[in-house]
Amino acid sequence: MSTTPDPDPEAFPALQPLDPHNRELADQVHPADWVNPIPEGRYNLVVIGAGTAGLVAAAGAAGMGAKVALIERGLMGGDCLTVGCVPSKALLAAARIAATVRGAHEFGVRVDGSTQVDFPAIMRRMRKLRADISPNDSAARFRDLGVDVFLGSAAFVGNDRVRVAGQTLVFQRALIATGARAARLPIPGWDEVQPLTNETVFSLTELPRRLTVIGGGPIGVELAQAMARFGSAVTLIEKGDRLLHRDDPQAAELVHDQLRRDGVQFRMRATVKRFERRGNEDITWIECEGSEQQLASDAILVSAGRTPNVQGMGLEQAGVQFDPQSGVKVDDRLRTTNPRIYAAGDVIGAMQFTHAADFMARTVIGNSLFNGRSKLSSLLVPWCTYSSPEVAHVGITAEQATQQRIKIDTFTQPLSDVDRAVLEGQSIGFVRVHVRQGTDKILGATVVAENAGDLISQLTTAIQHGLGLKKIASVIHPYPTQADAIRKLGDQYNRTRLTPWVRHLIDRWLRFSR
Repeated sequence: MSTTPDPDPEAFPALQPLDPHNRELADQVHPADWVNPIPEGRYNLVVIGAGTAGLVAAAGAAGMGAKVALIERGLMGGDCLTVGCVPSKALLAAARIAATVRGAHEFGVRVDGSTQVDFPAIMRRMRKLRADISPNDSAARFRDLGVDVFLGSAAFVGNDRVRVAGQTLVFQRALIATGARAARLPIPGWDEVQPLTNETVFSLTELPRRLTVIGGGPIGVELAQAMARFGSAVTLIEKGDRLLHRDDPQAAELVHDQLRRDGVQFRMRATVKRFERRGNEDITWIECEGSEQQLASDAILVSAGRTPNVQGMGLEQAGVQFDPQSGVKVDDRLRTTNPRIYAAGDVIGAMQFTHAADFMARTVIGNSLFNGRSKLSSLLVPWCTYSSPEVAHVGITAEQATQQRIKIDTFTQPLSDVDRAVLEGQSIGFVRVHVRQGTDKILGATVVAENAGDLISQLTTAIQHGLGLKKIASVIHPYPTQADAIRKLGDQYNRTRLTPWVRHLIDRWLRFSR
């Protein structure tokens, strides 16, 4: 058991409740007894922020022999470990199990009695798994990798130096990787109801009986579905006319339908006007379908927008241009307006995904330390919403092709015609690819499936390395697998090559060879 003082709940709300698992997490990613090193000489790279981009850059640069300092004012691991990917996927896994048990009778499996969801136990499991994973992002691990780890707030005091905890660090190059936080919306009554965000929802210990979710993007969709599957009465408010507005419209519709089957209620094309605390209830006033309505709930979850962490770092002192809403300004090589300083991850406001931050950091290592010329625009970044079914995408969408005046052919393979998906009761979904018209060159792809996040990687590899549908059709896949849907797309393309003229030649050959 740790002998260090308990972390401050005001400073680190993600560590609540302060049980043994969260104490273990704190001991790893912000140990109270940590002693900052004494800087000596100039650093090759000073990294500000120990989220995904910062950790990858620090470890990679140190592994190449660079002298590296890493500064973190909060919890190492960033949002991904504490309030993002890791805790959310633990909850989604539990929600899938709950849904599977309820649907077991469809497979001829009888589960005696009613399905009981123990929400406190689900959250304890999440906190345990998060603590189990945390050593990978710990201060001690990075110290052992040769990185000088400083805990405290960083502030630039010149073009090539930064202060932290009373010490000045001089650098050859620096990386700003301070991430982003949940946006505070300008809605009257915010302080009165104190809505949940991704930064506080994982500290719940009791399931809200009624939950209002604001925002139909990935976070809102994932958590709305999970909470509904746990038994909460969920209403999702979305200002647009569909969920997941960046994704394929048919994909978004399938997810919408599944959430409705899971019990989620919707208010689409709705605008939140104000919040109100009335007794033990949180009231959300909305304008929907031309009238003002009120929704009563036990909790409100806001999942609409992110704000980059750019304040309080003295960016002006370093000559780094930024915008409070869009983040740090960078060029295509991730350089800021100070050529010594780079920025990567959510703080630049583009492609706010953990895996994108990872590869941005790799780009920064090469460009900052070795005069590389890698470009942000050259990164091919897939994304996935981990709803049930999942929605994954890579490359351009049909809408983007139209906007860019790129002529495409589209091939779609429904999972209802893929044996493994049918046998597993997962036939809702499809694999869709867009190819340049008249060719098999893949420009974009969407997968809707329970494991879409895994399936999209095969298509991402194909785009990255120029493998067209013709070559994919020649790859033998194990039978039966859901990935066979991708090979079937290759078969669809090959059938388009059987033009009337080709068929005529084949017919003549077959008659001649009898």
